[in-house]
Amino acid sequence: MKRLLLWVCLTPWALFSQSMLEGRVEDAGLKEEPRGLGGANVFWLDTTIGTVTDLDGNFQIPYATEYQKLVISYVGYRSDTLTVLDNRRLVHALQPSSTLKEVTLSARKKNAARSFISAQNVINVSSGELLKAACCNLSESFETNPSIDVNFADAITGTKQIKMLGLTSPYILITTENIPSVRGAAQNYGLSFIPGTWVQSIQVTKGAGSVVNGFESIAGQINAELQKPTSDDALFVNAYGSMNGRLELNTHVNTPVSDRWSTGLYVHGNLRDQKFDKNDDGFLDVPLARQVNVMNRWQYTNAEKGWVSFLNVRYLNDAKQTGETDFNPDTDQLTTNAWGSEIKTQRWDFSGKLGYVNPEITYQSAGLQLAYSYHDQSSYFGLRRYAITHNSVYANGLYNSIISDSRHKVKTGISFTHDDYSELVDTTRFERTENSVGAFFEYAYDDLDALSLTAGVRVDQHNLLGFFVTPRLHVRYTPWDRSALRFSVGRGKKSANIFAENMPLFASSRQIEILGNGGSIYGLNPEIAWNYGVSFLQGFDLWHRKADFTLDFYRTDFTNQVVVDWESPTQIRFYNLDGKSYSNSFQAELDYNVMEHWDWRLAYKYYDVQTDYLEGRKERPFTPRHRLFANTSYETHLHDDGKQWKFDATYNWLGAQRYPSTEASPVNFQLPNETPTVGTLNAQVTRVFGPHFEWYVGGENITNVKQPQPIISAENPFGSYFDSTFVYGPIFGSMYYMGLRYQL
Repeated sequence: MKRLLLWVCLTPWALFSQSMLEGRVEDAGLKEEPRGLGGANVFWLDTTIGTVTDLDGNFQIPYATEYQKLVISYVGYRSDTLTVLDNRRLVHALQPSSTLKEVTLSARKKNAARSFISAQNVINVSSGELLKAACCNLSESFETNPSIDVNFADAITGTKQIKMLGLTSPYILITTENIPSVRGAAQNYGLSFIPGTWVQSIQVTKGAGSVVNGFESIAGQINAELQKPTSDDALFVNAYGSMNGRLELNTHVNTPVSDRWSTGLYVHGNLRDQKFDKNDDGFLDVPLARQVNVMNRWQYTNAEKGWVSFLNVRYLNDAKQTGETDFNPDTDQLTTNAWGSEIKTQRWDFSGKLGYVNPEITYQSAGLQLAYSYHDQSSYFGLRRYAITHNSVYANGLYNSIISDSRHKVKTGISFTHDDYSELVDTTRFERTENSVGAFFEYAYDDLDALSLTAGVRVDQHNLLGFFVTPRLHVRYTPWDRSALRFSVGRGKKSANIFAENMPLFASSRQIEILGNGGSIYGLNPEIAWNYGVSFLQGFDLWHRKADFTLDFYRTDFTNQVVVDWESPTQIRFYNLDGKSYSNSFQAELDYNVMEHWDWRLAYKYYDVQTDYLEGRKERPFTPRHRLFANTSYETHLHDDGKQWKFDATYNWLGAQRYPSTEASPVNFQLPNETPTVGTLNAQVTRVFGPHFEWYVGGENITNVKQPQPIISAENPFGSYFDSTFVYGPIFGSMYYMGLRYQL
């Protein structure tokens, strides 16, 4: 093990001893001081050794005395071949291939777009896409993204749960600026702890992610990039109010402290203190809630020396109250006077990133990521208690460089994680500590034309999971113009936090049964899965307008899984898989620019998710086999004074979903085998009054779809068959909201 770690860490330094020729490519067509040409091709004649200039036109290329002819080319410029007799810095200006009086090119950047050149299947979501909906927190940021499914987890807490490739969020690695963040104790509510206005962009990666970020990713990775103090507005205010009683205020204040230091204070608060029971079942349709969320963010930049760093400190206090409308926590807590629940969470986060790019050798860089979080949740549901404390430490050091030339890039490094859990489930306490040390090596190849790939492997030593290897591979091939054919395969492994990941179970009368087999976590073995995927992306013109068409197919095969068995109406059972469990996910998507400033996005998804339960193989409950998605957005012409209208609408249709079995329940508590289909429509109108102020109004579930009787045995919440987890659609009905944004 020690030899392997040493080899992984020292390999790059052994490869990069070759001398390098440095230079700069400039534009000779400018009369003023020449401008560097970023993206110019530089290569040695009759060899495969080449590179591409950076944004300022600078380049470095391996040098040897036998290399004498250097070719420099750039689209729209005359290619030149230079004779190089020794290793001295070159500055060369390319002549434009033709002289034009004036050419004006304009393009409108998509708010959400797939990459044509990345080896991984990545969807980039900008802040503009996030503004298409209210986007109060990260869990609500995917309403306009067909690759992510958003649904409610239960009828009590109002928590939104996301799925990818037919699998729930515990199988998705969720990171904040590539640091794992929504995991462990934060798994159930963590997405609601990241305010939407704090997010600058989101990267959604389908399939196995990079080995650099750890071994836990199975279905994919979601990374949220936060606003930067140097690029965010000096002052930003977002106020929001909705008909379901939710009031929210977000404030960002950013200021430079010195030439190199900047800081930002981000404050979020939301409140819901009105009671709603539109379906007259005696229970709140949405919980009463209060959250205070404060983050102080520091940024240091020293471009001349190649240093950049971020430091974040955050405090969160979140409280929810739900249950029967006449529940009073002061008198009814943990009694049978009325059924009620409170969930109180306090959380501290500290994170830092330090990056260095060698100013002399720009392809060499190093980084260090450090994070600590303290999560304390105390809660009760009727007569049941659940509390969890989670201390987490994360460290990741990495080094980037090239082999021979910029077509061959490598990343290597070492990571460490420490997680300390203490849980109270009713009267039983569960405690464990997890420590993991790992090393990774990732190789990326790009032939600057048709082929790119990323191959990675990591080895980890875990005190409870043992020693294991995680391989991952992503390949992208361009068979013809404006296309991308991708293939990926990878392995993932994770501990199952069975209570934190399935917290809605406490809002029922189900008895918990763990059928352990001697494993190290709750008596269970860890979850292990392989993910395979193929994707094809084709860009084309339709009636002289740009369009993209995408086909995705992914399969996840579990070699071991902690099965969450809801098939007995009075029990929830946890046990390790004995047989097969898999998820097949197919998606077809069309993005089309119908006319200037008017875009359509259409998608169809099919899921086949099966698991071998104790009673036999069954379809995973509450997973629709078919889903239709449509989103349209239109913007009026942007006037010189900054005024503009924006219109957005999203329609979601979900096919039938399997209910967990209720055959053993009394007749009046039995449900059919499948749910009805559900179709919902969301829309928003935004009026931009100028560069500093805009106002928006919108509606969710405008079609006013409601699930009748979402709670089983609501009239007897302390009885054996009370269950609030059979939720397949909206409960509140139509919900309208209004807000404003001010930025300076």
